Amino acid sequence: MSCCSNVAGSKGLKSHAGSSRRKSRASKPVVEADSSVITKHPRDGKARPYTCAVCDKRYTSKCCLSLHMRNHSGERRFVCTVCDQRFTRKDCLKNHMKRHTGEKLYPCPHCGKRFLLACSLSAHMNIHTDKYKCTECGKCLQSNSYLAKHRRTHSGEKPFECTVCGKQFRQSGALDMHSKIHSEEKPYKCHVCNKTFSRAGDVNLHMKVHTGDKPYKCSVCNRRFIQSCNWKLHMRQAHSDRTPYHCPHCGKLFKVISELKKHVNLHTGAKPYSCSHCSLSFTWHAQLRSHRLKSHNKGTWFTCDICQLKFARRGELTQHSRRYHEDVKPYVCSECPKRFCTAYELRRHRLVHSDFKRFSCGRCDRYFKDKESAVSHFNKCLKERGDDPILTELLSVLHRNA
Repeated sequence: MSCCSNVAGSKGLKSHAGSSRRKSRASKPVVEADSSVITKHPRDGKARPYTCAVCDKRYTSKCCLSLHMRNHSGERRFVCTVCDQRFTRKDCLKNHMKRHTGEKLYPCPHCGKRFLLACSLSAHMNIHTDKYKCTECGKCLQSNSYLAKHRRTHSGEKPFECTVCGKQFRQSGALDMHSKIHSEEKPYKCHVCNKTFSRAGDVNLHMKVHTGDKPYKCSVCNRRFIQSCNWKLHMRQAHSDRTPYHCPHCGKLFKVISELKKHVNLHTGAKPYSCSHCSLSFTWHAQLRSHRLKSHNKGTWFTCDICQLKFARRGELTQHSRRYHEDVKPYVCSECPKRFCTAYELRRHRLVHSDFKRFSCGRCDRYFKDKESAVSHFNKCLKERGDDPILTELLSVLHRNA
């Protein structure tokens, strides 16, 4: 739109243009705050008169409300040039870019841990105080919201439920991530191999596959890991004898709680993982993922770079590579010099050095060192003594997941 005004010189033109912009802004309708409902936030006492018409969340200024509205409109104008992740605000993009550069300028004076953002350090500092301390276990958290989430681990409360499969979660964020399994939404893409992911954090982890960065090293077998959580899990499963988790149905002991949860489903008959493409349900999520790949061609196969064999699970590819291409046997028996490719093979071998028989037949009084021998004997008992429908179903599940 032109105003057809005559001005003298470049300075006059700039002055006139600025005046026109101010008039244009002044002519736009102004969203007034609702003075009758000036709600003060309980945490800081600030007035928040600007209300979101979609979710009723309140803000101190019209600018903050406008930024918030982008979450509902889906407008994300700021794009990362490395991984294509999009953001509603420029400062969010700036903070995100530090993840790619590895820049961590803020060290904790107590433990030396470094952080990308000053606010992350500030929150972390609360861990070294008793400000947000759990009365159940004494653990110190970084904020009141983290403490509330942590308390649910003691109470067992899971208030967030998936509307598709009924699975429950302690945190809304965990439900959001889970929901993407049903929607198959994968908006984040690797710029190297174009593989897509449902979460931005998964892209960052995946990039280490291309860079070869594995900063976490096992001091026992020298195996390296991309994530610290995988390293800790490896130490518990492969090199520790602690079994703090026991099954309330049969008393079987487990090293990690995730394995106990999988095992309990065998007793209860629960099949919480449903396929969105057919009517089948599964006891474990790994079964569902394998089914979706083999029956509906949905998901990502794990392909061997050397022989091009495809696997439904990453662990199967890892075992294949060690056994047939790398000749790596990181698991060493403490009783003899034998080495093994997997922790499971080492556990089975250790039975040779022990007289402990942990597996019972269930139909007679015989006990066995390993599950395979118990299952084989159990089949013979079924033929000799007749079928038991409940035990037969349990046996079929064991066969599928052996």
